Amino acid sequence: MGLLVLLGLFALCVVIGVPVAFALGISAIAAFWYEGLPLMIGFQRIISGINVFSLMAIPFFIFAGELMFHGGIAMRLVKFASAAVGAVRGGLGIVNVFSSMLFGGISGSAVADISALGSILVPVMKDKGYDADYAVNVTVTSSIAGIIIPPSHNMIIYAIAAGGGISISKLFLSGVVPGVLMCLCLALAAYIVAVRRGYRAEKFPGWTALAIAFFGAIPGLMTAVIIVGGVLSGIFTVTESGAFGAIYAFLVTLIVYRNMSWEKFRIAVLQSVRTTSMVMILIACAGAFAYMLTFYRVPNLTVAFLTGLTDNPILILLMINLVLLMLGMIMDMAALILICTPIFLPVATSIGVDPYQFGMILLVNLGLGLCTPPVGSCLFVGCAVGKLPMEKAVRTIWPFYLAILVALMLITFVPAISLTLPGLLDP
Repeated sequence: MGLLVLLGLFALCVVIGVPVAFALGISAIAAFWYEGLPLMIGFQRIISGINVFSLMAIPFFIFAGELMFHGGIAMRLVKFASAAVGAVRGGLGIVNVFSSMLFGGISGSAVADISALGSILVPVMKDKGYDADYAVNVTVTSSIAGIIIPPSHNMIIYAIAAGGGISISKLFLSGVVPGVLMCLCLALAAYIVAVRRGYRAEKFPGWTALAIAFFGAIPGLMTAVIIVGGVLSGIFTVTESGAFGAIYAFLVTLIVYRNMSWEKFRIAVLQSVRTTSMVMILIACAGAFAYMLTFYRVPNLTVAFLTGLTDNPILILLMINLVLLMLGMIMDMAALILICTPIFLPVATSIGVDPYQFGMILLVNLGLGLCTPPVGSCLFVGCAVGKLPMEKAVRTIWPFYLAILVALMLITFVPAISLTLPGLLDP
């Protein structure tokens, strides 16, 4: 009955429109009260949820992403990607994908990717004769590269939700190959759709223009190198690398690109504070909710239920993927990471899936959920940027969904994709 109170009240709050963070907190405290547990323990769990040193990296990553968004780095990356691959048939679609791969790996945010790159590329693609739905669909689906390719604050949330023992440096490395693989699948889908629709290729600007675009993008690309390289080399902790990356991004946009005005800086700070506040409230309330899930032995019951249905690891992984995809369609990503990790990670490890590989499976599933109705925030932002009704975008987006699903199946059933690079850090 207590579990029904916890889950039922949470579902009710979500249905009536209560923000997910508060729905988690309200249902957790109600479950504490129902079980006669001291409410003080519930509030202690809320506080302890964010009393984790590595979480300090999240505001720095978010701030660095906002600075790059408002400081002109995205434009340089688009110019470089356009010079490199724009001469292919339907090249602007492929440019869109690889721009997302480059910028997403720096900002770590799918929504920031759409806001920055979509506002640049979608109007250009329309002017060049590309259909609006094609431009929006490529932008929306490729944006989730920022979730997979490091640095990503969602990876830090996963590491915390996993209950410790997860090396963030290894987790960062785990996302490199899956992220690139997913972008290659999306680029292939973009090319096939472009050929079928008869889009023309852009003119190759020449090796000189390519070199100039590359050198112009280097200062921005170095942000990711500093953050990830600092962590992997042991020079910085994750938090220190995030702080240094934010400082570097500010100096690059202010001194090198000279595109950071006081007004843009003020907007970047306000957006960072707003986003960080939402993430931290969510993590705090999810701490109490996860405590009650453990109290009711939900992870153990889930393991017993799924393994009771079948002992075939392939079927169990397919069921986990299906559940994560369905949940990703209706809930916020950060909340689902915090809720689903303690439930499904034990199931995955019980059938031999490495926690780092499961992290990539989880992030790709939930990233796809950001692109799907009814609650796909990336889909909403992309349609708003492209001035396209959502139903028109959804009608033709399926080739890109299929591309992500192909990448997801490879990540799920080929462990080496996620584990080869982090394995290099093992002694």
